[in-house]
Amino acid sequence: MKVYFVGSGPGDPELLTLKGDRILRSCRCCIYAGSLVNPEILERLPPDAERHDSAGMDLPEIIEVMEQGRARGIDVVRLHSGDPSIYGAIREQMNELDRRDIAYEVVPGVSSFQAAAAALPAELTAPEISQTIILTRASGRTPVPPEQELSELGRTRATLCIFLSVDQVERVPAALIPHYGADCPAAVVYRASWPDQKTIRGTLNDIAGQVKNASIKKTALILVGQALARDLPVSKLYDREFSHGYRQGRSG
Repeated sequence: MKVYFVGSGPGDPELLTLKGDRILRSCRCCIYAGSLVNPEILERLPPDAERHDSAGMDLPEIIEVMEQGRARGIDVVRLHSGDPSIYGAIREQMNELDRRDIAYEVVPGVSSFQAAAAALPAELTAPEISQTIILTRASGRTPVPPEQELSELGRTRATLCIFLSVDQVERVPAALIPHYGADCPAAVVYRASWPDQKTIRGTLNDIAGQVKNASIKKTALILVGQALARDLPVSKLYDREFSHGYRQGRSG
């Protein structure tokens, strides 16, 4: 018996990995992340598979379902949104499984920051501008270490992908303008890759007002950085004078 932590991706069922699809189609018991998982993905489950919505469950209840799976000799799928390794709260689940000597495996998924970049569309890195992408969140109900506050991360001038913080979007410009400037490109993508996806482009000076006017208060990602602009230096990857072993377009 094994527990599979599966990333369901950002929303679009076609962005589910082949491995995740295979595991779901043979699943007999699934604990899924409530409304964050597209119902079309749940349709991949066999008709007789057990379904548990984790939105109304606490950690002991989730672990109890997994223990019942072991007692019955069946695998359990823990279906997370996006990629389980990013704000997935899987650590505490894995720790509990370790204590019970229950085997588990993590199956990666496409993250919402990748889907948001595709939706804009934008490249998150740019030659001589930003070679670093920071995945972070603003402090709120869940605090962040002082050195990881947006005002500190802004010193890097890296591309920021800010999760779980759109309800605090008005605080973002004040923290970042001193480092990026008021005219720095900024964007918000609501429900990236879902049918009702919305994209908002602007600058640090006006993005908060645009988001407020659009009444976006949750399930959206904030992106900030000069790399979001289009009028930037061209990559040497395809420069005929620049010879190297990655001319095939290899990337992360």
